[in-house]
Amino acid sequence: MSVALEKFLRYVTFDTQSAEGTGQVPSTPGQWELARFVAQELKSMGLEDVRVSDHAYVTATLPANTDKAIPAIGLIAHLDTALEVTGRDVRPRVVSYEGGDIVLNEALGVVFSPRDFPDLLDYVGQDLVVTDGTTLLGSDDKAGMAAIMGALDFLTTHPEVVHGPVKVAFTPDEEIGHGADLLDLEGFGADFAYTVDAGPLGQINFETFNAARADIRIHGRAVHPGTSKNKMLNATLLGHELLNLMPPAETPATTEGYEGFYHVTGFSGSVEEGSLSFIIRDHDRHRFEERKAFVRRAVEWMRGKYGKERFDLEISDTYYNMREPLEKAMHIVETAKEAMTSLGIAPKVVPIRGGTDGSRLSYRGLLCPNIFYGGHNAHGKFEFLPVESLDKSVRVVLKILELYAAK
Repeated sequence: MSVALEKFLRYVTFDTQSAEGTGQVPSTPGQWELARFVAQELKSMGLEDVRVSDHAYVTATLPANTDKAIPAIGLIAHLDTALEVTGRDVRPRVVSYEGGDIVLNEALGVVFSPRDFPDLLDYVGQDLVVTDGTTLLGSDDKAGMAAIMGALDFLTTHPEVVHGPVKVAFTPDEEIGHGADLLDLEGFGADFAYTVDAGPLGQINFETFNAARADIRIHGRAVHPGTSKNKMLNATLLGHELLNLMPPAETPATTEGYEGFYHVTGFSGSVEEGSLSFIIRDHDRHRFEERKAFVRRAVEWMRGKYGKERFDLEISDTYYNMREPLEKAMHIVETAKEAMTSLGIAPKVVPIRGGTDGSRLSYRGLLCPNIFYGGHNAHGKFEFLPVESLDKSVRVVLKILELYAAK
């Protein structure tokens, strides 16, 4: 068993699912537990300046082993897992996949089938890490953590391999949009970095969505239903009417590639009060601004019909497309592509239909594209991680460091 796989199987046993609305970083105690655990591992491997911050950011340095001037390269992954499916009591299983269905949980009738997930057939003959059908797996981003740790293990046990300074960071709450906002960039000391947080084998991301959140409070007017004609304003029905103004073909389920969307993330209500939450996404900054303006116009139309006091709207930007700052130093992306090509891996440059810590970090001055950890179907119980892809992620990280050391 490779070092990366061994570490991954250990990391997923920590329940680090983040949580909205706690008002604290990290948002859940399990992230503290994994942060302290991996910090101890880093110390045991001989890294220097190992720290766990007041907000569970783990940072460490593997010093250069040469006097040659080589950039300090950051390697970043996040501690937390997603919210859609529970991350408690994850029971990973390594299966040798020979094609066909995989029974994840016989008692519950959970079957993982290539009829639903045809990409499974790309890995016939390989070992896969799968779930027990009741939880997510957590490869996003514990496989990224494991790949980084596998690379560090190799470097610390092979001192003959020349490398520059390697800066490591494991961050909290990426899944709820925290964006590594509290990473001390000056203290971190990297010249640039890579997040190991992309999905399948070969992926490189240097474009993300521009992202915003829209929160709408709806104030109805309750009247006894027996005498409510021309008087009642049902907040739940007002919310439905507002939803019907949204373009039905511009949702996550109907878009792909560079197509943006509006996504309803929450809707609750009664007669008197209701709330509606959207996320707004587009890779193009101009279209992104147009989308926000559309939501404002829709709310204004509803205000004009029912009264301005009936709707409160708050739109806040979350992150921006990291392509703009990265275009100033595309050698970071090109070196990752070169590393993959030299290892026989076809680079797949795809826009992220989401965000990553690298989005905000790049705008804060730490340029930070994203490279693959190897997993598929993140955030759900049909998540799987090909072991070979995880090990190739380790090799790509090492090759990137080698290429910069050779420049």
